[in-house]
Amino acid sequence: MSWFNKNQSAMLGIDISTAAVKLLELSRSGVRYKVESYAVAPLPQDAVIDKNIANVEVIGNAIKAAVKQSGTRARRACVAVAGSSVMTKIIAMPVSLSEDEMEEQIMVEADQYVPYSLDEVNLDFEVQGVSKANPDMLDVLLVASRRENIEDRVAALSHAGLKAAIVDVEAFAMENAFVLLADQLPDAVEKRTIAIVDVGATMTSLNVLYDSKTIYTRDQGFGGKQLTEEIQRRYGLSYEEAGLAKKHGGLPDNYIPDVLDPFKKAMLQQIARSLQFFVSSSANRGIDAMILAGGCASIPGLDKLVERDLGIPSYIANPFINMALSNRVKPQSLSNDTPAMMIACGLALRGFD
Repeated sequence: MSWFNKNQSAMLGIDISTAAVKLLELSRSGVRYKVESYAVAPLPQDAVIDKNIANVEVIGNAIKAAVKQSGTRARRACVAVAGSSVMTKIIAMPVSLSEDEMEEQIMVEADQYVPYSLDEVNLDFEVQGVSKANPDMLDVLLVASRRENIEDRVAALSHAGLKAAIVDVEAFAMENAFVLLADQLPDAVEKRTIAIVDVGATMTSLNVLYDSKTIYTRDQGFGGKQLTEEIQRRYGLSYEEAGLAKKHGGLPDNYIPDVLDPFKKAMLQQIARSLQFFVSSSANRGIDAMILAGGCASIPGLDKLVERDLGIPSYIANPFINMALSNRVKPQSLSNDTPAMMIACGLALRGFD
C-alpha cells in the first residue's frame, strides 16, 4: 500500500469520522477546481471508536450509500488514518542515494525508528527536500502505522466497491486542503503560524502550520456529540433530529440558551487548552490566525466568539469558495457541510499531486 502515491487522475476523498462518512470528488481545469460530487452518510453510534473502525461492514455500507447518493462513477479512493495511530519521523539520508537505494536502506534501518515489529506495520517514506542543516543530506519523512489501521479502511472501501489508491494521514490531508484557504486570509501565510481547530463529533484536533507546513498536532476527547445528546435529552428529540438541530442552528421554539451557551463555553476552554499545550512546547510561538473546521464550526457566530474571547483572528473553513459546482451538487447542502469537509477535500486533492 502506497501512502505517497503520485497519480494524476482524480479520485474520491473518503473521510471516515466518528459521526459520518464524507465523500468528495474534484476535477481540475487549469488552476481551478470543480466539485464533481459529494455526499455525507451518517454513521450509527460506536461504528468508529477513538478514530478506530469498530465495524468494517457498517462503515462499508455507509461508504456505499455515500457513493450512491453522490452519483459518482469514480472507483479509486484516498482515505486517511488518524494522527494518533501513526508514527512519523524525519530522518536524514545521503543526497547521492537513488530512490531504490533509499528504500532499501530505510527498510534495513526502520526497526530503530518504529516501536513495533515491522511485520505488524505498513510504512512508506517521502523526500521532503535538502536538509537545512547539511546540504549533502535529504530530509526524508518516514510514516508507519499498525497494519490493522490500514487494512480496516481498505476493507471498508472494498466492501463498497472502491479501491484504496492512497492511505494518507488526517493531519497531512488538512495541510493539503489549507492551500485552498490561504488566499482567503487577509494576510500572506508565509512565515506565519496558523492554527486549524477541527471540532468533530467526539474529538477536537489541533493542527498548527508554520509557513503552510504542519509543525504540531494534538487530539482531545471533546466534540459535538455532547451538545447533540443534551439537545436530545432536553427536547425529547431523536439523536438524528438533535444532530440536525445542532448543525443548522435551529432548535425548537422553546429553545433555552443554556443548552448551547455552556457548550460554546466548554468548546472555547478546550481550544484554549490545546493552544496552551502548543505554546508551552514551542518556545512561546504565538498564533497569528485560527481556522475553525469540523461539524461544530457550523454553529452560528462561533468565529466571532472565538476571536472575541481568545483574541485571535478566526475564520470558518471554506475550501470550496473559489470552486465551481457540477449539476449533481446542491449548493445549499454543500454549504451546510463545508466546514466538516476539510479532510475529505485534502484527500481528494491527492489525485492531482
